[in-house]
Formats: sequence, structure tokens, C-alpha cells
Amino acid sequence: MLTIKVLGSGCATCKKLEELARRAAAGLAAEAQVVKVTDAVEISHYRVLATPGLVINEKLVSAGRLPSIAEISSWLADALLAAEAGAKAA
Repeated sequence: MLTIKVLGSGCATCKKLEELARRAAAGLAAEAQVVKVTDAVEISHYRVLATPGLVINEKLVSAGRLPSIAEISSWLADALLAAEAGAKAA
């Protein structure tokens, strides 16, 4: 299962990013947990200077902009492949 974190204060752009992330995961039929992170201290752990931020499986993939659904789908697909490779290696 993928863990997707949307970093931000809860502004309209952050909400849009959450929606896009959910749509991208659904489009890939990927099991994903989407978490909204609004705590400034927790956001700072990802070294994000501008929100919204997008973290997939604890890897920061975007910050300070609204990526396209195609970009998000690509990042999710990469994370799924990495998770599969890690599972096979174990």
C-alpha cells in the first residue's frame, strides 16, 4: 500500500492536490492511504519551503506547486515499482 502525504495548511491548492492524488491512485487501481499534514513542525521535517508538498512513501516528490495528474500518476507508478522490487528482494 502506498502512503501519500499532502503537506500544507489546508488551503484551496492543498485540497486540490489531495483530490488529484486520490484520483491518480484510483486511476492506477493502487491501494493508497492519503494523509493531510498541516502541522508546521512536521512539514518542516520534509524540508519544504513552500506548500503544497507531496510525499509518497516518505519521499518528497513535489513542493510549492500543483503538479498535473499525469505527474502524480507517474510518481505513484514509480513508487509501486520500487515497493514491488523491495518485496521481491526481501
